Amino acid sequence: MAKVKTSLSLVSLGCAKNAVDLQVMAGNLLKEGCILSPDPDRADVVIVNTCSFIASAREEAESEIARAVALKNSGNFSKVVVTGCYPQRYPKAKSKFPGVDVWQGVPSEWIEPKMPELRFTGKAFAYLKIAEGCNHRCAYCAIPGIRGRFRSRPMADILREAKALIKSGCRELNIVAQDPMLYGCDFKDKTRLSDLLWKLDALKGDFWIRVLYSYPSEITEEFIDWLNNAKHAVKYVDVPLQHTVPEILAKMNRKGAIEASRVAAEVLRDVVPGITLRTTVMTGFPGETEARFNELLADLRRMQFDRLGAFAFSPEKGTKGAKMSGRPSRKIAEERERIVMAEAKKLWKIKSKKMLGGEYEALVVAPGVARMHSQAPDVDGVVYLLDSPKARRLEAGDFCRVRLERVDGFDFEGDAL
Repeated sequence: MAKVKTSLSLVSLGCAKNAVDLQVMAGNLLKEGCILSPDPDRADVVIVNTCSFIASAREEAESEIARAVALKNSGNFSKVVVTGCYPQRYPKAKSKFPGVDVWQGVPSEWIEPKMPELRFTGKAFAYLKIAEGCNHRCAYCAIPGIRGRFRSRPMADILREAKALIKSGCRELNIVAQDPMLYGCDFKDKTRLSDLLWKLDALKGDFWIRVLYSYPSEITEEFIDWLNNAKHAVKYVDVPLQHTVPEILAKMNRKGAIEASRVAAEVLRDVVPGITLRTTVMTGFPGETEARFNELLADLRRMQFDRLGAFAFSPEKGTKGAKMSGRPSRKIAEERERIVMAEAKKLWKIKSKKMLGGEYEALVVAPGVARMHSQAPDVDGVVYLLDSPKARRLEAGDFCRVRLERVDGFDFEGDAL
């Protein structure tokens, strides 16, 4: 009699880096004989992979854990496994959730994916994680305490995974880490990110390479050279400034990034023609007066980022920022967040109109849905392909050219050419 296979239900919370951890874990379990449940609310085992970066992430994690336990009590699950940042940060919090069977934090060692690996992103694109942890000690951030110091993944393992992904039909490799720019800083042989990127660029196939997240002062001439000259490079840089006012950046413990934060947009546009720039800023950090917030707004208008996000400061236990005085109220921080996002919509309205009628290379990521170079997954919108015989023939993983016809919020509608 055949052995009944254990069925898994997966809940992925938080950032793309967190999702990579879960897909590696789950993918390896599938290789060992488990199966994915066709009903996400009914399986032998549910794995809830959590985030705890800020208050809203913790609240989401706690809600999903409680929901999983309730479903277990109703007979939907036999076991509840909670992994990731929440149990890593709060190892004693398991007592709050009677019914959780396994409470496991972040693995201290690399767990290499068994190929071909499970991919939550579908066929067309994947996140390729190249490092773990962070050496920066920004005053607002709990990540170093959760994930530890920066640890580069061996290049041979990254290249092996990249080759397997491309062979399986993946057409966009999205390089992720807390700070990809630091790749190799812990290696004795002086290997750096540019060395890895050129090795990836040399792989055979038709694909894109997009590097996500670039600490402003860590961007090097070698990286810029790669953006300009590598055949697979996507000219897209996400530079999370957090703020632009020197006094605030200093309090954030980002002193080394002050000058870079103020000139990054202009410099990158000057040295990388056609680049798309994204940033995220924080509102309501201690010391942010109304005048300093207005200075931030003025800088953002001057810099004209193509994509702009904002979030209100969340005082995190164990960080220096949580103990600082002079913090605006939560209400004020959230109001300033809304003001920045309103500014983002104004900037986007101007920029998107200029793009209408233009023709751009795009990657089909799902039936009738594509993304251009200027659109990173999950954060920048997509291009919905207008119905046509050509569009109906395209499948996930195909490249095409699109002519943009209409804009709807942060998305476009366009013709497949």
